[in-house]
Amino acid sequence: MKTSFRGFNEQIASFEADSSVAAGKVVGISANGKVQAVTSGAFCGVCKKVRDGIAAVQLEGYVRVPYTGSLSLGYQKVSATTGSKIAVDSTNGREHLIVDIDSNTNIAGIIL
Repeated sequence: MKTSFRGFNEQIASFEADSSVAAGKVVGISANGKVQAVTSGAFCGVCKKVRDGIAAVQLEGYVRVPYTGSLSLGYQKVSATTGSKIAVDSTNGREHLIVDIDSNTNIAGIIL
């Protein structure tokens, strides 16, 4: 790809993390100021790093996340699914802009 979206509008916040949280996983709010890895439903962002029980969570901007099923470029409603991946979910998903898809590695670039 000749273009890059990395760094676009990145906003990262610190949250307490439970033991399920790891870099690259989609996460959701579990309690006041706390996140956990999610495997279904809505997610608030993507964990960038965990250290000493604190997770740096990207809440906006461009991220690359694993996906399952079929994604299309453009706006789509997606939600978390097994393995902390994303999948199309037209009923309960939140709309995100899918800007690139690597079908060889099942990684999608999305704008949160």
